[in-house]
Amino acid sequence: MATQSSKQSAPDTTRRSEKSRRAIYDAALDLVAEVGYPKTTIEGIAARAGVGKQTIYRWWSSKAEVLMEAFLDLSEQAAREAGPEETYTIPDTGDLAADLKAVLRLTVDQLKDPRFEAPSRALAAEGVVNEQVGRAFMAKLLEPSLQLYVDRVRAAQEAGQVRPEIDPRIALELWVSPLAQRWLQYTGPITYDYTDTLVDYALHGIAPFLRTERK
Repeated sequence: MATQSSKQSAPDTTRRSEKSRRAIYDAALDLVAEVGYPKTTIEGIAARAGVGKQTIYRWWSSKAEVLMEAFLDLSEQAAREAGPEETYTIPDTGDLAADLKAVLRLTVDQLKDPRFEAPSRALAAEGVVNEQVGRAFMAKLLEPSLQLYVDRVRAAQEAGQVRPEIDPRIALELWVSPLAQRWLQYTGPITYDYTDTLVDYALHGIAPFLRTERK
């Protein structure tokens, strides 16, 4: 005879799926840190996570998708640990230089965090030689962050702190691109002083500003 307790003891498939997904995230991040992106495989991730290969293919179509989603999840965890969960923005204190320096210092911390460094380097490196991975890396991981800079520069334009004809998308490359190059190619140390200087150079230039009358 069926009893009420038999219903209560039924497995929670939602919890089980979430546990498996979390294990897959952790396995993907650990493997890419240990053996690199080329040697990381779906089979290896499945074995490390203790799930069947079919479980991974039910949710993702490639190891790149697994790793990118795992990296996004890691970033969201870090954001929750840092403070209350809210809409991602660059603070607007009215001081553009101070706001950019603050967010770039947080970026330095993340780039030097071992949890982030290995997977982000792996995805960035693979994106150079694999166009599909590169475009996905840009769309899912980089573009949302770049848009925050665009929004902050536009706010500064509205406040009269940046010339109206400046293209925010080009402007942000003055501090984002040098930092990315130095980090990827090990051309110099990644420090707060470095990113502060990038902001100063970007906002104030390196040569005297000469006013000329337009004819």
